[in-house]
Parts: sequence; C-alpha cells; structure tokens
Amino acid sequence: MTAHFPGQAPVDGYGAGGFSFAQMSHRGSILALPSGIHAWNPNPLALTPADFVMVLAEREAIDFLLIGMGHAMARPPRLVREALAAAGLMYDPMATGHAVATYNLLLEERRRVAAAFIAVDFSR
Repeated sequence: MTAHFPGQAPVDGYGAGGFSFAQMSHRGSILALPSGIHAWNPNPLALTPADFVMVLAEREAIDFLLIGMGHAMARPPRLVREALAAAGLMYDPMATGHAVATYNLLLEERRRVAAAFIAVDFSR
C-alpha cells in the first residue's frame, strides 16, 4: 500500500465511501498510521489479522489503535483481537464516525494514536 499522505493528519470528513484529510480525499477505507495515511482494502465483514500487518509493523510507535468498524460499533473477529493483544496493542473498536472524532482529538493532544477506518456511505 502506498501512503497517500506522509505523516499524520486529522481526518476532515468522512462518508460517501471515503475520507478527506490534508486537503486530499480518498475513496475507500484507510489506515492512519505514524508513517502516513494509507489506502486500506479489508473485507469489512471478515477482518483478519493480515489486514493489520501494517499496524503491527509500526507497533513501537503506537500506544492506542482506534478501529472504525463502519456504521455501527462491532467487535473485530476473535483472531484479530488475539493478534492485537499478542502485540500488546491497546485498541478500541467503535463506529467509524466516533473513531474519526476520537482520532482527531487524540492526535490534537499529540498522543501516539493510529486508526483503521472502514469507509461508510450514508446513502444506503
């Protein structure tokens, strides 16, 4: 995956199946990591530990991971939870809108936060 934006930036908007940040926009899901904002293409109905390889690769620079699960809060599958826990990574799954707001707040506080945002589309 190629970084769309190097470094961290707040997410300015979400919906219509994508996100806006740093005067850019991206259609689809994203990973907001210390290294940058990356395109992310998970199956939102069947997340796997492989979907979080980039997150785990940057584990040492992350204190907290937010997971925007889509329209509503849902727990990630057991194997994902186990992989994140085995890496010692604290995480919080929530609806994508809440995850975006929390990410922006923690980023503003200069916390070592990362996020995995599943895109949502309000037209459906």
